[in-house]
Amino acid sequence: MNGFESMTDKPKKNKAVALSYKKESGGAPIVVAGGKGAVADKILALADEAGVEVVKDPDLVELLDKVPVGREIPTELYQAVAEILAFVYRVNKRMD
Repeated sequence: MNGFESMTDKPKKNKAVALSYKKESGGAPIVVAGGKGAVADKILALADEAGVEVVKDPDLVELLDKVPVGREIPTELYQAVAEILAFVYRVNKRMD
């Protein structure tokens, strides 16, 4: 135990949210999965196996975690998600 922990401190659980975006649909990205702990670990493992780029943004995950699975992201999050999608597209092009 270090000086910053106490016996009552609980370790923070990982959280993860997965989005799907299809340009041709013309719609907003959709939340396709989300969870914490073991569910988050599974989402991240599946992303890794599929070669999907993972972006770590705890603040954005907190907001996206409130969006029900199957729903489009709210307009307030378009800018933040667009920046992440642009990053992912750039990384994917470099890998081609």
